[in-house]
Amino acid sequence: MTVSFVVFILSQESLSKSWTIFSGKHELGWENFLFNINLWGQKEKTAVAETPMPLLYRRNFTKAPQWDFDDVYNQDAPPRPTTCAQSLRNSKDENFKKAFLPNIRLFLHKDNINMSEWNRLSHFNNPFGFMECKYDEVMASVKLIPKPKEPLLLPKPGADGCIHCAVVGTAGILNGSKVGAEIDAHDYVFRMNGAVIKGYEEDVGNRTSVYVHTEHSIAASPYFFGKYGYKSAPHDEGIKYVLIPEAMRDFRWLEGLFKGHEGYSCYKGPRPRDYYSGQYNESRFYVLHQDFLRYVKNRFLKSPNLNETFWPLVRPTNGAFTLFLALHTCDT
Repeated sequence: MTVSFVVFILSQESLSKSWTIFSGKHELGWENFLFNINLWGQKEKTAVAETPMPLLYRRNFTKAPQWDFDDVYNQDAPPRPTTCAQSLRNSKDENFKKAFLPNIRLFLHKDNINMSEWNRLSHFNNPFGFMECKYDEVMASVKLIPKPKEPLLLPKPGADGCIHCAVVGTAGILNGSKVGAEIDAHDYVFRMNGAVIKGYEEDVGNRTSVYVHTEHSIAASPYFFGKYGYKSAPHDEGIKYVLIPEAMRDFRWLEGLFKGHEGYSCYKGPRPRDYYSGQYNESRFYVLHQDFLRYVKNRFLKSPNLNETFWPLVRPTNGAFTLFLALHTCDT
């Protein structure tokens, strides 16, 4: 997989707790709560909670809270099969093998969340969970997300059985590189945020297969990158769109997108669907799962700044999330 930056891999031990008691301060003070953290699809040992747990607030933690189920994730079985001999998932690097979960759940949809899942994920700050979020407000959008068509990508017919991908960053380091043709020669091309292409095709290529974004990045990029000729998000025919749900505004955006009305945006104006230039299609729209986002942070990009008072602002970039989505979707 071709990328324009280097990722240092860190790993953590997986935990296997099924029941846990946690302490957390909410608006009524400090209390202990007992709940079942059996992950979705696993056999329940007892009845799960029927009501949302009390809200946890970021301001009550001086650093990122660590729960004993912090490194436990939903996993789908079996992982995508591959016959590609050079697939990255076959890496012999011990640190990578220890950290990599080939069947980590990638996407959130209405059929893979229940009250027990909500309560588990409510311990984690956005975009890794639903801390400070109200159940009814978020679920109004989540219950609209259809089960996505998986896998995200397939090997090209008649090729070598491998999925070859390029991940193109937006920092400008490709200016003058003249690698546009090399990028476009890949089976699939991932881009994110303000993906400036027009006028720079010789350096960055002109194909986009998967575009990863947040509500903020797709709505704000025309303002920020307009001086470079950027007018809209990539909208190649058949393109697949992937949303990173980083804040409540993203869930409001989803509601507007799925229902076809204005929804919510920091930049008032067009309906959410209008930002996709006619290429929005429910069958080609995906929402990343909070477990996947937390897994990327915990196992590969865990910053020491999570121990600082500004910890809620610390997370991997959209580009990093895109890279790891490609890592789990592609072979090379």
